[in-house]
Amino acid sequence: MMAVRAFYLDIAQWALDEPHRWARWAVPCPVRETDCNRAKHDKLVKSRMDQRTRERLPRLPALARALSQHRLASAALLEQARRARPGDIFTSGGQSWRRLPAPTAYTGSIWACTPGGGPRTDLTRPESEAFWAWAFTEVLRHSGIRFEELRELSHHSITQYRLPSTGEVVPLLQIAPSKAGAERLLLVSPELADVLSAIVRRIRGRTGAIALVPSYDTHEKTWNPPMPLLFQRAVFGEHRPISDGSLREILQRALAGAGIGGHDGQPLVFTPHDFRRIFVTDAVLNGLPPHIAQVICGHRDISTTMGYKAIYPAEAIEAHRAFLARRRQARPSEEYRTPTEQEWDQFLAHFEKRKLSTGICARAFGTPCIHEHACIRCSLLRPDPAQRARLEEIRANLHDRIAEAGREGWLGEIEGLKVSLAGADDKLTQIDAALRRQATTVQLGMPAFPDTVPHPVPADR
Repeated sequence: MMAVRAFYLDIAQWALDEPHRWARWAVPCPVRETDCNRAKHDKLVKSRMDQRTRERLPRLPALARALSQHRLASAALLEQARRARPGDIFTSGGQSWRRLPAPTAYTGSIWACTPGGGPRTDLTRPESEAFWAWAFTEVLRHSGIRFEELRELSHHSITQYRLPSTGEVVPLLQIAPSKAGAERLLLVSPELADVLSAIVRRIRGRTGAIALVPSYDTHEKTWNPPMPLLFQRAVFGEHRPISDGSLREILQRALAGAGIGGHDGQPLVFTPHDFRRIFVTDAVLNGLPPHIAQVICGHRDISTTMGYKAIYPAEAIEAHRAFLARRRQARPSEEYRTPTEQEWDQFLAHFEKRKLSTGICARAFGTPCIHEHACIRCSLLRPDPAQRARLEEIRANLHDRIAEAGREGWLGEIEGLKVSLAGADDKLTQIDAALRRQATTVQLGMPAFPDTVPHPVPADR
């Protein structure tokens, strides 16, 4: 009906421009504007998509665990087969296999069969598909990017930013302009950093560089220049980008093997855009402001972002009412006033007094010190790793005082000193744990830029 209405309105417009040609065909349009109203249809589509998101959101962690376990099991099986010689029997995951020689001159695949003489199985392809299904799902669910943007991710997309206030370096993911035609930067979470690191380690060659591969943009119908794409793999020794169809097929085969079912008992089907809707819904449910979610997703209009979230309005109303009730109970009515200058100065002074010689006190504002400023014993002390030498000096002093109290027979003094000694040991343990976490940071490296960039050759030439 919209096409018919547009046809009649076009004739009426043409009759104004060229009356000698179109005036005799201009008649009132039989289709009214209200007949083409898609509001009801759009609401039905929104309802179906929200139900689809609500059904898949609680099953996403189980899907992620299943894909991760399948990836690790496939990698362990391939590693055991790679260590075995042709004809040897090896065991992986409680199942025995016999290593077979490669059927062709190409030695990139590893073949095996059951010891009883079962069918020949290429162990390299299942391991590759298990890895890319896991990487595909993890990148989409932790970033919320579009499927087109995922295929255009390259090693150049991984960058970093140094905070001007603290000097801390945070990893960022640069998203190339796609549907909205705007570039954006996403903060890389620790989970996403692990996935990107695993992808970079996998696609790096023997020299440590990532191969440059040209890709075809199915939307723009153009060839992109060779780039170190993240989603690429070697096919018969040649590096090629993983196509749209291959990624979708890999995902669907992985879903079939994961056994994730819906309310009706049938296997759930996830599409790449489902992960984007789940990302927005989960972010808003966990307190992310919608306008921040809009920037992360790259939407021009916030109504598009709000259309992605599948939250019942009743939940938002009840949560807001409960929040207001808790706030009124926690804060008496006389506190709903403008603080005085003295109260504001007292509030600022509290944070100035939190700085200690061995760290920072995390005591809440307006609460007394429960240990009477015996900070070594207090669990609220956040030790500073730079003050480790001072804590070791305090611990050595406590040992000397305990020995002195034992010689003098001050048994009551020994008991208190041991409590302080246990607190000092606990603070040193916290510092060691923090230093170990800092030492295990994953280094993604810097991308290498080639001197010359080859141009892709069309297939018809």
